[in-house]
Amino acid sequence: MVAFWQSVGTRFLPFADAASPDLPLGRLLRLSLFQVSVGMAAVLLTGTLNRVMIVELGVPTSLVALMVAIPVLAAPLRVLIGHRSDTYRSVLGWRRVPYVWLGTLLQFGGFAIMPFALLLLQSQTLGPTWAGPVAAAAAFLLTGLGMHMAQTAGLALATDLSAERNRPRVVALVYVVLLVGMIAASLAFSLLLAEFSPKRLIQVVQGAAVVTVLLNVAALWKQEPRDPQRTRPDRPRPRFAEVFALYRSDPRTPRLLVGVGLGSAAFSMQDVLLEPYGAEILGFTVAQTTLLTALWAAGTLAGFALAGRLLAGGFDMHRVAALGALAGIAAFSAVIFAGPLASAALFRAGTAVIGFGSGLFAVGTMLAAMELAERTDSGFAIGAWSAVQATAIGVGLALGGIIRDAVNALALDGALGAALVTPSTGYNTVYHLEIALLFVSLAVLGPLAGRRFAKGRDRLSRFGLADLPG
Repeated sequence: MVAFWQSVGTRFLPFADAASPDLPLGRLLRLSLFQVSVGMAAVLLTGTLNRVMIVELGVPTSLVALMVAIPVLAAPLRVLIGHRSDTYRSVLGWRRVPYVWLGTLLQFGGFAIMPFALLLLQSQTLGPTWAGPVAAAAAFLLTGLGMHMAQTAGLALATDLSAERNRPRVVALVYVVLLVGMIAASLAFSLLLAEFSPKRLIQVVQGAAVVTVLLNVAALWKQEPRDPQRTRPDRPRPRFAEVFALYRSDPRTPRLLVGVGLGSAAFSMQDVLLEPYGAEILGFTVAQTTLLTALWAAGTLAGFALAGRLLAGGFDMHRVAALGALAGIAAFSAVIFAGPLASAALFRAGTAVIGFGSGLFAVGTMLAAMELAERTDSGFAIGAWSAVQATAIGVGLALGGIIRDAVNALALDGALGAALVTPSTGYNTVYHLEIALLFVSLAVLGPLAGRRFAKGRDRLSRFGLADLPG
């Protein structure tokens, strides 16, 4: 059996060659565990908890959307976190470990108080009325900051430890581990919350806090070598403003970032609505709606794999992003029709294709951001991409819930006509808006694939796109 696996080529084991003598595959997989903790938190914040708050606890959708958006809106700090970890001064010689550990502690603290804050938000009988919303907002903010800090520094550490020629494969591996972690977490939470109760909610969320610490400690153990010379106080450090000015001087930058923002907002407005839609319109249970996150993550993983194959064959990265947007348009159309047809299968298929499209869109735009690293450091370019993406996701999450509540308030009062007196009106309005945003994103990104911007582009040799999994 050992001889058989040794004979299998890297074509069938796409991550086997991500390892190197200095970073064996076992050590690399252990380092990637921080992505499992981030994926678990993402499932809780944008999947399980938003359904529980809206359906089981009766919290208004607009308030839930604002709560879920808080961690994502802290994402612009990713660029600053990465910059600070690059230039961190430490007598111990560590740059990344302090930030990963601080992020872990923040994430643990947020999860520790979150279930009590949510129960207070739902059934507060004593104290000021603002205590529940403030406590819930603090819990979501702590968790979100911890996720961003641990993930940013963890990805930087993975890049530091890998050989330059292996970095595309290493980044691909840790990204896939994130998706696998989301799938595993969604399956686990669907089983644990099959019989919902406040006590079970406390146990599950605080259990996630403990698992986060265990995973991140295992990921960090003996990973980053100590190098006091690299963190000495007199080490030259470029100013953040100087690096940012150099980055935005590229004429492609504004168009790409606008397209990323529009597309990311379009794919995210439904994040806070899909599970409540399944529960309210199609009658799904908590376990069934939590499984939707697993379908979305599996679709995203499939999109990532297809993007790798297309790019390895010389397909333009902007066209890959466009394919993702087109898949999203078809997916949201399927979700819209699932309600009138009462088709759970069509709704699940639409959810999976939403993940598939978002995976294609994310990979295409991420690699386009890497191409902009000619005038600045690649870490800063990716940080700017992720900051715009995550900020747009946060705005999309908030707007999705607010628009749904506002439209339903009018529809159920009969202000929009007798034909629209149904709870699905607000949801469908958001889904149609997402389709419109995807069309606009296609129009913005389209010229980047043209001759004007593509002249002299050498994608495969520069970024090792053929090394992406697929």
